[in-house]
Amino acid sequence: MYNELYELWKKEGENDELQRLPKNFYGKITDYVKKLNVENRMLDKKTVKAQLLDIEVSNFKVMVKELFSLRYKKLREKAFSLEPVSRDILSEQEKKMYEMALPLAESYCAFSKNILHGHLSVVTQEMKQQICVLRFVQEIPALVGSDMKTYGPFMPEDIATLPIENARIFLRKKMAVKVNSN
Repeated sequence: MYNELYELWKKEGENDELQRLPKNFYGKITDYVKKLNVENRMLDKKTVKAQLLDIEVSNFKVMVKELFSLRYKKLREKAFSLEPVSRDILSEQEKKMYEMALPLAESYCAFSKNILHGHLSVVTQEMKQQICVLRFVQEIPALVGSDMKTYGPFMPEDIATLPIENARIFLRKKMAVKVNSN
């Protein structure tokens, strides 16, 4: 795991774009840290092996923290510039965090646009989940939404209201168009 982390850490630092993580990468890191902690408790602290393990643990934690930091910065920049991010390169945990960050980024962009148009909008925290009305342009099988409700199936020209997280996917892939409520 140490060598795998090193290669990923190095690759992430050398590239401007987010790099693909192996499946269950953060789970593997967690398991490796647990293994190191168990091994560290079993060793006599005065041995060379214990000292080398301490160095390995220290280096491992530095790389993990830097990898997190690099990925967080890249993901934050993408979210706040409203650039799409390929879900294939994100871990399951990162996908959820990115989806939670998007509404904030969209609200911030709308707020700044309003300011530049001479309108001071009131910022409120909505308690209900955001929804979006879509018109589908192609056939879509039934799906389970982010709110755990079943939606669809949809045929071309069908109109439906979906959670914003799901709607974004269809809009980005041009499988549906947004219906304005005005």
